Amino acid sequence: MTTVLTDELDPRLLEHRRELTGYCYRMLGSAFDADDAVQETMVRAWRGLADFEGRSALRSWLYRIATNVCLDQLSGRQRRALPMDLSGSPWQPVEASLAVRRPGTAWVEPVLDRQVVAEDADPAEQAVQRESIRLAFVSALQHLPPRQRAVLLLREVLRWRAEEVAQLLDTTVASVNSALQRARATMAEVGGEAETEPLDAVQRALLERYVDAFERYDVEGLVQLLHEDATQHMPPFAMWLRGRADIGTWMRGPGAKCEGSRLLPTLANGAPAFAQYRPRPGGGHEPWALHVLEVRGGRVAHISSFLDLDNNLFRRLGLPVEPPA
Repeated sequence: MTTVLTDELDPRLLEHRRELTGYCYRMLGSAFDADDAVQETMVRAWRGLADFEGRSALRSWLYRIATNVCLDQLSGRQRRALPMDLSGSPWQPVEASLAVRRPGTAWVEPVLDRQVVAEDADPAEQAVQRESIRLAFVSALQHLPPRQRAVLLLREVLRWRAEEVAQLLDTTVASVNSALQRARATMAEVGGEAETEPLDAVQRALLERYVDAFERYDVEGLVQLLHEDATQHMPPFAMWLRGRADIGTWMRGPGAKCEGSRLLPTLANGAPAFAQYRPRPGGGHEPWALHVLEVRGGRVAHISSFLDLDNNLFRRLGLPVEPPA
């Protein structure tokens, strides 16, 4: 792929980069693939801008290019998933459960809110953007064929009219409406509803207690902040856990090397998140995991722990490689 420097691009293209990144992330299930898709979109738009005759809005033209780039990337590719999508039963909280590891391309990967949520959007629009990048929603999207995925996002998230979507996809309004109906049915079947509650003062206090307990490695105090049937998974491993008792057993056993960690609060996938820096043998700390939390009813209901085993995740997300002083 040709690389185009940012300062070479027409400012009109750059104005749409963040929202295109969000769209491509939802389509592809990976912040890193989305970055590549947006870069390719910018290259194609940069090359074709002189021939763009304004027959449609520039934004619509860019979405047409981005959609085609994403459809090309998805051609012949297996869907991304989360560990709980692959196994109906939880695993045991023992070291042997780490035996099954899959490549990064198998999993839905996280995205930081700042990469895809427009800072200058009004609060209602920001809420819509955050809801549509929830992990549950993005994972459910991966069950849809690529064109159905595009139709659902354009109609339900971006609120395009059926006529606009039909024009973008070179199809008919009837075809768009049919695809949308099938996509809605699939999403309802696989449970694509976002369940994390908006953060308020009570939940922020809960998260502060969570950080404090984790950094002190007070496992008993930490699990008391979880729902009784809380779940956790740890891509790239296929295992997942259910119940705060098993999560506590894991933390005291195979996860005990996390004692002494530092946490950096952030926002990812429209939810509270923490970048974890684990003690490094010989001193200091190293990037270890990005934890994305679902909070419901005053407790933590689910933890998605994306492990940085190849020393790539933090760097590619733009997270610091060292914890703050």
